Amino acid sequence: MDSIEKAIRSAFEKGDPSERAYREKVYRSAFAALDRALQSNPNVTQDMVARRRQALSTTISAIESEFLPAVPAVEPTTRSHETVEPQTRQSVSARAEPSFEPTLAGEERDSASRPDYRDDEIDPGVYVPNARPPRRSRSWVATLVTIAVVALVGIGAWWLLAPPGPESFPRPTEDAEDFTPEQTEPGAPPRVIGADNLDDWIVVFDPADPTTVTAPGDSSAEVMDDDGEQFIRIRSGSSGAPILFDVGQGVLEQVAGRRTVFNIEARAQEGEETQISVDCSLGELGDCGRKRYAVGVTREEFLFEIELPSVEPGAGGTIAINPDIENGGKSVDIYAIRVTPAQ
Repeated sequence: MDSIEKAIRSAFEKGDPSERAYREKVYRSAFAALDRALQSNPNVTQDMVARRRQALSTTISAIESEFLPAVPAVEPTTRSHETVEPQTRQSVSARAEPSFEPTLAGEERDSASRPDYRDDEIDPGVYVPNARPPRRSRSWVATLVTIAVVALVGIGAWWLLAPPGPESFPRPTEDAEDFTPEQTEPGAPPRVIGADNLDDWIVVFDPADPTTVTAPGDSSAEVMDDDGEQFIRIRSGSSGAPILFDVGQGVLEQVAGRRTVFNIEARAQEGEETQISVDCSLGELGDCGRKRYAVGVTREEFLFEIELPSVEPGAGGTIAINPDIENGGKSVDIYAIRVTPAQ
């Protein structure tokens, strides 16, 4: 499962995917996020734009095909044939031949001894070679299958050409902000992507081990507890110094040479919605560029995707998070940071 499909199915888990309106909202959000990511990157060519949109359209068509009604199985019908008694082939020798006797007055053939049909008619008692059997009517199952295929292609084309809506979508992209569609139940925290199989994710930060966090200057980082679940509350001072989260060399070695998705699970404090920035330095693997996200009071996941070169990292790296880019002293609660290969 690639990163696009993984993100779409994660969004489905936050609502009711059986409702077409919800699925349309998620698909429009996917295109909106893709367009923003492509527009923000000046190095993207028109050919790359077309390929990225085509890849997203193909993934959406494949997912949407799962919601098409199944074509009912059709019992094969057999045509009943009337039993026809085979007609005895009339041999040439069995035909009645007119009898005549030579006379001085000439001769006459008995017309009653000849079969009563015209030259253009076929004697039913005579075998006709190469006679074609009557054609059978084509099964209508093939017609139903054709209609289903055409419908699937039409749906894919519609999603491709439909204008993107105003909603954003948590698709992992480079230099793009990631958001989650509206929750079915207000206030319910979104599911962690890959929560059904956490083995797919590599832990970068866990609040149970705060030694991997550094708060330089006048910034702060404090481990706290909410209903038995730990998180770390980070705050930058007036200097705006970001808080640093270590990325181990072993983690980087596992994702080197692959397209990788990072997942930051966070929330803002009540009444203190904020904008955060995320930068990363990954040793010899390079950096991830600067990301910006709007963080609300609802616990959410913020994703970004990068392509890492196939080289030895040489050392560990860091992820730097500024919890308030406006230097207003607002804080952000970080629950986890994870990474997984996208392919």
